[in-house]
Amino acid sequence: MSGKGFDVFERTLAGERCWVRTSNGTRQPLPTDRWLGVAGGADHRADTALICCCDGPTVDLGCGPGRLTAALLQRGVPALGVDVSPMAVAISRFRGAPALHRDLFGPLPGAGRWSYALLADGNIGIGGDPERILARTGDLLASDGIAIVEFDRPGTGSVTRQLRLESPSRIGSWFPWASVGIEHADRLAAATGFQVLTTAEVAGRYIAWLRRDDRAVRAVA
Repeated sequence: MSGKGFDVFERTLAGERCWVRTSNGTRQPLPTDRWLGVAGGADHRADTALICCCDGPTVDLGCGPGRLTAALLQRGVPALGVDVSPMAVAISRFRGAPALHRDLFGPLPGAGRWSYALLADGNIGIGGDPERILARTGDLLASDGIAIVEFDRPGTGSVTRQLRLESPSRIGSWFPWASVGIEHADRLAAATGFQVLTTAEVAGRYIAWLRRDDRAVRAVA
């Protein structure tokens, strides 16, 4: 996502109504309240499940406005958010959560030393290439680090589509995004040097905990 896509995303963070449209014409509202951490209820339970096991340095990839990074810091867990949206990073910092305005494929601090990495809110789909995202996550983790990945519901399959963001005042550019059902967690893990520890469904959201496996890393290298 770039250019006009960023403009629309930043408008939704500023409070404007926005939607995501697929190339086949379907449209649905963006879950802005969840991203901002004000949804409460079921989303709060799922967010708690995402970070409950994090007891060491954690990097939140595609952190958005930093709700998970902030929640970790409130528990005393060292955490850092990374996002390509300047406004998302500014909101994260405003709420006291450290965040970097960077591409997650560029240089990042602590590479190879993070205990945990978060790919929440479907961020396994960034760029339309789930294997590339998960392999990059493995590069950032320590040898026994854990990736906590939010997948789509069972039966979704693994599909890459062109999406664009829309608001009443602006239409963004098309960008690729992947939707990956939880049933693909084992395959993706094996292809990228991980093993699945466990999976869970919490309030209609699907989470997998993947441990980095040095033997598997050497096998796929």
